[in-house]
Amino acid sequence: MWMPLFLILLPLAADGWHFRRHRKAYRYRNLLLTLVAAGDLLPLAGIVLFWLMKDNTGGVVTAAMWIFFAYLLLTLPRMAYYIVRAFGKGRATRILAPIAALGMAGVLIHGAVSGRRTLAVHRVTLRSDRLPEAFDGLRIAQFTDLHIGTLVDPDREMRALVDSLNALRPDLVIFCGDLVNIRYTELDSTAMRLLGGIRSRYGTFSITGNHDTGNYVRDTLSLPPATNIAALVERQRAMGWRVLDNETVYLRRGDDSISLSGISYDRSLARQRHDRTLPGYDFGTTYRDVPQDLYNITAAHIPQLWEQILDAGYGDLTLSGHVHSMQCKIRLFGRAFSPAQLMYRHWSGPYEKQGRTLYVNDGIGYVGFPMRIGANPEITLFELRR
Repeated sequence: MWMPLFLILLPLAADGWHFRRHRKAYRYRNLLLTLVAAGDLLPLAGIVLFWLMKDNTGGVVTAAMWIFFAYLLLTLPRMAYYIVRAFGKGRATRILAPIAALGMAGVLIHGAVSGRRTLAVHRVTLRSDRLPEAFDGLRIAQFTDLHIGTLVDPDREMRALVDSLNALRPDLVIFCGDLVNIRYTELDSTAMRLLGGIRSRYGTFSITGNHDTGNYVRDTLSLPPATNIAALVERQRAMGWRVLDNETVYLRRGDDSISLSGISYDRSLARQRHDRTLPGYDFGTTYRDVPQDLYNITAAHIPQLWEQILDAGYGDLTLSGHVHSMQCKIRLFGRAFSPAQLMYRHWSGPYEKQGRTLYVNDGIGYVGFPMRIGANPEITLFELRR
C-alpha cells in the first residue's frame, strides 16, 4: 500500500514546493496547480477502477496499465523540469528545464513505442569441465515472462519472437514462466498456433511463474487457481511444449546425458516473491534420485532460489526471469543500473558462484506499464562448451 501513496504524495509535494517557490512566475498558478494535482491522482483512479470491478479481467488490467503510463508521462517530465529549475531562477535554468522535460517525455514515449517490442538477442558462451563431451556446443535458447494478456499487439510480438527463436536454430528452448498475465484463456488458439511453431532438436520445455498460477484472479469462484493452472498446462502440452512440474528429465547424446530440472512456482510464495532471499525452500520431487555428477540445467522462475539450488548440489546453469529489470535499465560507464537493484540481489544477466552460473533473463512482455527503457525484450542463446 505504501507504493501508491508514495506515487501520489511525492509529486504533490514537489508540485507544491515548485509553485510556491516560483509563485510570481505563473499568472494562473492555482489553476495550473489544480491541473497537475489531478494528474498526480491518476494512480488513485487506477486503484479505484481495479477495486470496483468484480474481477480483474484483461480489459481492466489493460486500462489500469495505460492509466499508469499516462501518470508517468504527465509526472516524470514535470519532475525533470522541477529538478533543473531547483538550481536557480536564471535564464540558463529557464532554457534547460523545458529541454529536460521534453527529453524525459521522449524517453518514455520511445520506451512505449519501440523499447517494449525491439527484441535483443544476447549470446553467452559458458564453459564447464562437468559438461559431457557429446554436449560440447549445445545451443540453448531461453525466453521468459511473455505476459500474453498485456501485450499491446500480441500476434505481431509473438510472431517476431518465434521467428527470432527459430532463426537461432537452438538445440533446446527453455521458457521460464509467466506465460500469461492473469488467466489461462490468454493462451488462446492464435497464441497456441504461434508459440507451437517454435522448433528445436529437443523441443520446448517450460515451467510456471507466479502469474500462471491464478494468484491474480479475483473471482476464484468462477475460476479456481487449480483449474487455471491445470488448463494452462494442458494448453501448453497441446502445442507441443513439455511442462516441467518439479521434475527432472534427461537429455541424451550417444552414451552421455545431462539433466534438465524444472521448478514450478509455489503459490504460497505470493507475499515473498519479491524478497531478496527465500531460505528453507523445499524443492519437493524436483531433484529426487537425480545424480549430482551429471551436468544439470535448472529452470526456476524466481532467481532468489539460486543459492539453495547450489546448496542442493545442482544448477551448473540456472535460468530465471521474473524481474524484467523492472523494465528500466540504464547503462553508464560500462555498468547497468536499475530500480530492481533495490529489491533483488540477482536481477539481470549472468552471476557466477562455485563455478556455476545463474542467468536472469529480462523477459519478453511487460506488466504495470506498456514500456521498456533500456531493458529490451530478451532472448538469450547459450552455447555450452567444455
